[in-house]
Amino acid sequence: MKKVIFLLLVVCSSVTFAQDAQVAKYKAMFTLNFIRYINWPDASVKGDFVIGVLKDKAVLGNLQSQTLGKKFGYQNLVVKEFKKIEDVSDCQILYISGNLNYSKHATTLKQKLNNKNSLIITDTEGATDHGSMINFVVRDGKLKFEISAANASQFGLKYSNSLTALSNAIIK
Repeated sequence: MKKVIFLLLVVCSSVTFAQDAQVAKYKAMFTLNFIRYINWPDASVKGDFVIGVLKDKAVLGNLQSQTLGKKFGYQNLVVKEFKKIEDVSDCQILYISGNLNYSKHATTLKQKLNNKNSLIITDTEGATDHGSMINFVVRDGKLKFEISAANASQFGLKYSNSLTALSNAIIK
């Protein structure tokens, strides 16, 4: 009986891990696709195009493999790992893990980005209320995202109409 329970726990945790891995893969794919739907200011399209990931190894790994050798226009796509808030530096996109209390650290993170031309993507319920521009949520068992044009405009960013027209976007 103990062996059956142990086996059941292993199988269930494997299924959950597989689902989490699949969700991380989709979050990375969405993050890369968002790049095309932002009207980036001229200052953002010089040098490397940097995507920072704060405290999310699964999304980081997927972004690294999906961007290997790729470019955005003439810019090399570079993925940087930030293990703690203090490590955050200039980047065009900052993906912040749901493992971090975004509402508690939102002000500090925005300051670390120098309040300029950076897209903040989160994975925390209610994050758009604290300055996130795109926030992943699960609704009815499906991965969706909320977008806030007002938060984006504070950083000098604008969404193209195509992004707001996507069927899974929840406009805030």
